[in-house]
Amino acid sequence: MATVVDFLRKFGRFFSGVVGADKYHRYVEHFQRAHPGEEPLSEKEWWRQYHDFQDKNPGARCC
Repeated sequence: MATVVDFLRKFGRFFSGVVGADKYHRYVEHFQRAHPGEEPLSEKEWWRQYHDFQDKNPGARCC
């Protein structure tokens, strides 16, 4: 049973990385290393800025 639970947990982390659901978490980890003692953006504000940037800089995406 523990093996199945471990697999599902690892798969969940992998899937989150593939779809980008872990972007904010990775931002916070980086921010804390690069700017100790400072307050990172809230998750809501970070996603707002991320999507604004994506809208202004579409890059290689189709839409």
